[in-house]
Amino acid sequence: MIPVMVDVMPQLFFFGLLGAAAYLGFSKLKEEAVRVSERNRRSAEEVKTGAHGTLVRGADGVYRVQRD
Repeated sequence: MIPVMVDVMPQLFFFGLLGAAAYLGFSKLKEEAVRVSERNRRSAEEVKTGAHGTLVRGADGVYRVQRD
């Protein structure tokens, strides 16, 4: 019985690593999709209003163009 358990462990370990990599990759993909959709929304709003950028107030109180 023990030799069968030893033969299964490498596959179990491999599929565990594969699942963890897939999970991390999917979460990064979701974060990137949110970032890109937010950038596209801002860009469409700038085109609609005729603006040349979005201003963001910094910690020192000065407004600067927001960078992606």
